[in-house]
Amino acid sequence: MTRVGAGLFALALLASPLDALAAPNPPSIVPPTMDQTLKSVDPKVAPKGFSRDLPTPYTPNAEGLRPASTANADMAYGAYQRGRYKTAFREASKRIETNPKDAAALTLLGELYNQGLGVKQDPKRALEWYRLAAGLGDAHAMASLGLMAMDGRGQAKDQKAGKHWLEQASEKGEASASYNLALLQLSSGKPEDVVTAAALFEKAAKTELAPAQHDLGVLYLQGRGVAKDPAKAADYFRRAADNGDLAGEVEFAILLFNGTGVAKDEARAARYFLHAAARGNAIAQNRVARLYVVGRGVNKNLVEAGAWNLAAAAQGLSDAWLDQSLTGLTKEDRTRAEALGAERAKVQP
Repeated sequence: MTRVGAGLFALALLASPLDALAAPNPPSIVPPTMDQTLKSVDPKVAPKGFSRDLPTPYTPNAEGLRPASTANADMAYGAYQRGRYKTAFREASKRIETNPKDAAALTLLGELYNQGLGVKQDPKRALEWYRLAAGLGDAHAMASLGLMAMDGRGQAKDQKAGKHWLEQASEKGEASASYNLALLQLSSGKPEDVVTAAALFEKAAKTELAPAQHDLGVLYLQGRGVAKDPAKAADYFRRAADNGDLAGEVEFAILLFNGTGVAKDEARAARYFLHAAARGNAIAQNRVARLYVVGRGVNKNLVEAGAWNLAAAAQGLSDAWLDQSLTGLTKEDRTRAEALGAERAKVQP
């Protein structure tokens, strides 16, 4: 799954046991809190009921190399951002002919070969261009070399070399390198490394890197590597959501609904859930369906509840309580719900 050519791998928010909004007797009443469906950043120490997957490495892409104003004035990077990859390749090649030490152009050629954009994908050629750019101090090229070494792309896997490249890139302020180094620290399972990981997440979060903001929010909510602080967790989840992170959007909605670290606001929480549901998140679809059943944060609407329940079920997230709550739908309303649910099920995160 990529965004804009190179590979920003989305952090998948997996479902933990779905007792959120679980209804006591009678089933028409919803308890006042939702469960926290965090994607833990530590698969070994995840609290009971939390999913245990590690986030996926964030792969940098050439689009983030230049501020928009510079990229638009630069024919090579401007062409890249518009998806005109052959033009980007041609213009970058011209720049290198004029100046063999043009690190930005060298990096762009590495990116194009790495992703197979406008040229045949060739990891070994990508390495050659990235190495030339890294030798000239280009942080993006260093970060890409780090991930390629760890993945064994175009070369034998070399974790030590990969980490070294990431460290160099992080020191130069490359956010994706700081983020991936944080993931490496977390994988050790050592408490002191969690502290280091938190600091690296924070460094990346300051650049508005959404996955880092989400994961730092997880640590603040759990009190791991940092002092437990639900308010800071909520703030980082909000920032991640505002920067397009689907996991952060769902987490912030849960905190809003519960009034954890942020003023309780069910209507605002519902809006975040609805936005995430529309983007294809199954957990959000399930939560929205439950809200529509009981009229919390939204007006009660069993057709909408049925539609969102079907959309979530299409992704494998079934809910017996919702199924039972919707048995009273008329034949006409059920047909409407099924049509809406089928349309929404086409949208995948």
